[in-house]
Amino acid sequence: MDSKALAEKIVEILNDKKAKDVKTIDISELTVIADYFVICSGTSTVHIKALADEVEEKMQEMNVELLRKEGYNSARWILLDYNSVVVHIFHEEDREFYNLERLWADGVIQR
Repeated sequence: MDSKALAEKIVEILNDKKAKDVKTIDISELTVIADYFVICSGTSTVHIKALADEVEEKMQEMNVELLRKEGYNSARWILLDYNSVVVHIFHEEDREFYNLERLWADGVIQR
């Protein structure tokens, strides 16, 4: 599965679990760390963990390897690294504070 298809599948999973304001940023022309960021918000730490768990479970079913997971215990900003696609699941307040969309504004942002 190519990185664009993977990002689209992750967006679908997040939307099915009622993630808020899901966006994809194509950063492939800006950096080598990934091709896409998928960014979304959850409404509570429980919701944020549920979103991360669902993405992780569905990716395992598709044999997509999770390279790294950060922030799960605090559940304010969970990062799931799938090599070419990095998923950022934020608490709404933290998303506003870190504002990755602004930091990566040179990338192509899709809703």
